[in-house]
Amino acid sequence: MPSFDLVSSLDIGEMKNAVQMAQKQINGRYDFKGSNCALDFNGEDKLEVTGDTEYQVKTALSILYDAMTKRGLGLKCIEAKDITPSGKLKFKQDVLLNSGIDKEKSKKINKLIKSSGYKVTSQYLDEKIRVTGKKIDDLQAVYKLLKTHNDIDIDLRMENMK
Repeated sequence: MPSFDLVSSLDIGEMKNAVQMAQKQINGRYDFKGSNCALDFNGEDKLEVTGDTEYQVKTALSILYDAMTKRGLGLKCIEAKDITPSGKLKFKQDVLLNSGIDKEKSKKINKLIKSSGYKVTSQYLDEKIRVTGKKIDDLQAVYKLLKTHNDIDIDLRMENMK
């Protein structure tokens, strides 16, 4: 019986490359000359954007979004917090990188799959959802439905198509 796994994960290597690309672009921009605007990535699940003004922090984040899009990373896996003053006339913004599907989101996804009308079943298995059906066309239609649905606020990928 054909099946696939729905996962929500972020490629850390590609994320590091996107941060380096964005930092290089920030360093070369005229409106950032002489400022200390930086993207600090701890390598796991947190990114910190610092700058001299709120404008620089917002612009640096949008440059990062562009670099992530060019690298093929989904923007739904990023959660940007509010911009806060960090002292010494600087501003910072914490950005959390989400990975994995938690129980709340899996319930929402399972409910959408059941109400879709396709003859497939789904089950939650440790931060991923396995979708099983008799026809591969039904599985692909369910995946397309989930990718384009507005209520799902995480970046989904298909793995282990069998």
